Amino acid sequence: MRAARLTSPVSTPTGPDVAGGADPVVLVAHGSRDPRAAEATRALARAVSAARPGVEVWPSWLDHTEPGPTEVLRGLAVAGHRRAVLVPLLLTAAYHRRVDIPAAVAAATQSGPPLAVRVADVLGPSDGTVDPALLAGLRRRLDEVCPGRFDALVLAAAGTRDARARGSVGRVADALGVEFGVPSRVSYASAAPPETGVAVSRLRAAGARRVAVVGYFLAPGLFHDAVAEAARAAGAVAVSAPLTDAPELADLVLRRVDDRSGRVVVPAG
Repeated sequence: MRAARLTSPVSTPTGPDVAGGADPVVLVAHGSRDPRAAEATRALARAVSAARPGVEVWPSWLDHTEPGPTEVLRGLAVAGHRRAVLVPLLLTAAYHRRVDIPAAVAAATQSGPPLAVRVADVLGPSDGTVDPALLAGLRRRLDEVCPGRFDALVLAAAGTRDARARGSVGRVADALGVEFGVPSRVSYASAAPPETGVAVSRLRAAGARRVAVVGYFLAPGLFHDAVAEAARAAGAVAVSAPLTDAPELADLVLRRVDDRSGRVVVPAG
């Protein structure tokens, strides 16, 4: 495969790390046919760049949108960088984190100039801990659409067949329930039950009068659209927007960049 011909990051480059500049940051999103999703990733990259001026921040996608992470990493190596930090823009450590991202990094380091890539944790609670910044971002989005009172919550996620990943979603729902002091349940747009409308209906049948739905999504797309439609049809009082470029999410990305504990360092082959 050819090396990437990069255009420009979303920030002003400080020069290769060999010359004393900070390591570039590569954000890796899942990707979607919906153009709103790619724009949300670019918006988050701009927010991360604004929060840390002088650091190169490069968006990339595993599917549907270019460039991919392998292309970006190879381009950085050709440009003279010797190190890079890759942050998976994923809310669970499921298949894409376990398989697709390591494969993309391995492909980037198999040939060409040497490049060491440090792969950060996903943005969700992969180690069992829900980051306060993630909760703050979800709360921001909920406050934007439901500033009043509600007596139950549904955390609506995309869905996965990975039981451990579903467990991490459940921990976020539990943490939100504790923070707001209301019953909180999980729902999924695909791959696992219950569907969002079902979760809302169950809470209402149990006595909840005002059920709010928190969208556990990084970007808009068909899944979030389906969740919102099902939630409203079931009587939810509000559905929050995806996190996109919330300041708390940009802060969480940078915390992943800075936290070296338990990271994977992939040297050049």
